[in-house]
Amino acid sequence: MIEPQPPTISIRRQCQLLGLSRASFYREPAQETAFNLHLMRLIDEQYTKTPFYGYPKMTVHLRALGFPVNEKRVARLMQRMGLQAVRARVRTSRPNPQQRVYPYLLRDLDITQPNHVWCADITYVPMPLGFMYLVAIMDWFSRYVLAWELSNTLDVGFCIAALQDALEVGQPAIFNTDQGAQFTARTFTATVEAAGVRVSMDGRGRVMDNIFIERLWRSVKYEDLYLKEYRTVADLEAGLDAYFSFYNTARPHQSLAYRVPAAVHFGC
Repeated sequence: MIEPQPPTISIRRQCQLLGLSRASFYREPAQETAFNLHLMRLIDEQYTKTPFYGYPKMTVHLRALGFPVNEKRVARLMQRMGLQAVRARVRTSRPNPQQRVYPYLLRDLDITQPNHVWCADITYVPMPLGFMYLVAIMDWFSRYVLAWELSNTLDVGFCIAALQDALEVGQPAIFNTDQGAQFTARTFTATVEAAGVRVSMDGRGRVMDNIFIERLWRSVKYEDLYLKEYRTVADLEAGLDAYFSFYNTARPHQSLAYRVPAAVHFGC
């Protein structure tokens, strides 16, 4: 009964109307063998520390930990996780050559207020019995997380659902993403442009172009995901809901003069 791709209304709202938790839509995490899941967890932890590692260095790292893996296996697992295996940055999806790539609009741009620039990205979420993907949309100036969604696939639908939720909160002048297939998909860019928002995209392989949301992923993983090890999608959703509430309303940021994102975003 729920329309996943692209939804006319957000997945969260559809679940609310049906009296379901959003996690019930994604009941099962994506699967791999137990050994590969263990390797993927180690890869994710190391990549969070060293996002410039491609599969050759990651293979060396795993071998140093005592795992006799070859580069072919590591490259396949990193691709499954959505990590770019041949470039020096996290790439949760590869660009689709048939989709339009927009120019990067943030170079030398002075961002001085909320809702000037929003950014979005996807990260891999390890779980004991599988894995999920997490997309978040954040205000560049305030670091406020406007919306997020989980999915057990990298289809564009959950990114559009997060975008629709964010647009219920406000509207930016510019929306910046990487060149992943989800964000270059015409259904996604059309939704952005229909709201009167300009689209900006990082230069390929340039991790610094979207640095604030990369820092968000490090915080989410070290402060919540790696500590909690959620076993079910429902537990993961509840845990992330609590963490993002904490992140927005109670976690002070040094870059914000130790204010919390919600106070900066809403001027309170």
